[in-house]
Amino acid sequence: MKIIICGAGQVGGGIAERLAAEDNDVTVIDTAPQLVRSISDTLDVQGIVGHGSHPDVLAAAGAADADMIIAVTFIDEVNMMACEVANAIFNIPTKIARVRHQSYLHPEYRSLFARDNTAIDVVISPELAVGEMVLRRLALPGAFEAIYFVDEKVIAMGITLNEDCPVVNTPLSQLTELFPDLGAIVAGVYRDGSLFVPHGGDQLEPGDNIFVIADQEQAVRTLGLFGHDEQPAQRVLIGGGGNIGYYVASKLEERDTRIHVRIVEANRDRAVDIAEGLKRTVILHGSALDQNLLREAGVQQSEVYLALTNDDKVNILSAMLAKQDGASQALCLVSGLHAAPLVSPLGIDSYIDPRTVTVSSILRHVRRGRIRGVHPVQGGAGELVEAEALETSPMIGKPLREAELPAGVRIGAIVRENDVVIPTGATEIKPHDRIVLFALRDQIKEIQHLFRVSLEYF
Repeated sequence: MKIIICGAGQVGGGIAERLAAEDNDVTVIDTAPQLVRSISDTLDVQGIVGHGSHPDVLAAAGAADADMIIAVTFIDEVNMMACEVANAIFNIPTKIARVRHQSYLHPEYRSLFARDNTAIDVVISPELAVGEMVLRRLALPGAFEAIYFVDEKVIAMGITLNEDCPVVNTPLSQLTELFPDLGAIVAGVYRDGSLFVPHGGDQLEPGDNIFVIADQEQAVRTLGLFGHDEQPAQRVLIGGGGNIGYYVASKLEERDTRIHVRIVEANRDRAVDIAEGLKRTVILHGSALDQNLLREAGVQQSEVYLALTNDDKVNILSAMLAKQDGASQALCLVSGLHAAPLVSPLGIDSYIDPRTVTVSSILRHVRRGRIRGVHPVQGGAGELVEAEALETSPMIGKPLREAELPAGVRIGAIVRENDVVIPTGATEIKPHDRIVLFALRDQIKEIQHLFRVSLEYF
């Protein structure tokens, strides 16, 4: 596909990196020459300096024959105008805009982005998506990933196995025998820097990061089986009161009156603003790196510390301080992949990469076939995918053991008429089944083939 990306910041750069790696023809536009130069030097993309909403700049980027425009600059109005120009002048088929300001996304104004009112096909809000990801982690504290698929009927969880995990050193085939009614499948394992799809004879080891696809109703039971019975936190401390921190706090207030939330915010004006918008959350003005302030905020008694500022260094260091001072768990945002390896050695329990969340929301619009959901894991080494099987799929009408699935693919769940089916070798795929699977990076194109719209699509 020929794709134009407006914005070469962390979000745009992350999207460009992933799409270029999948052999798409990518052009990136930004007003900052240094960002354009950097992205052109490091990635196989074309870079253009200019405003992404200007017709002449879009023309120079090849908008006349582009398949998609993704506008993810820091300015909402530029993103929206870029999509309008792309539609009115160049008739680009798919137009995606990043919208950050919450007033645009308020339910009262939902008609703003209706098809009759705008040229934008897809609106993405990375801040809200990351906020939801944080809330899912809080709801399932034993998981370092918690991704919902098929209208939240299926969940994919990342779980770290500790020494006391009751099922380590047990062949996976025996798990089915020991727990025949368990609605879950271990679909992927990350061990010693390598991601692989396990077989029935493989054993799990302490220190493994596993990816489990399960019936959502059995999520808590599944976590318990793999040694995690942590309870959701009642005392939460948040470092950073920006869009993400504010969103998380407001949702926690709505969902559970028993949860006590405190926010440490460095900007005084912002601290005042969010204090007016939140009902029960306590706001403290100051730096999340001020250890005395963290103690005043009750970090010692906090069950979870969330580092949600827009600065990776502040997030990592403040999460480390929180753990040292007694916080039971610490989670931080890390936007730069170079910083991610620091998280575990510093004692931080888990992290969220906002770029991964944004890329997830975009990939399903890039992928061919009936791909409905995509979530990269382990830096893109694998993916969790939701797809719909059509009549033309080569998997239809045969047992899975005869379907000749690639070695790097594992089907974890099938949703058929609202029922969740955990597949066996005898399970047959039917048209319109919704399938949740795990795939290694080198099998992604094969997944698109398995769920193609027609034999001639490719």
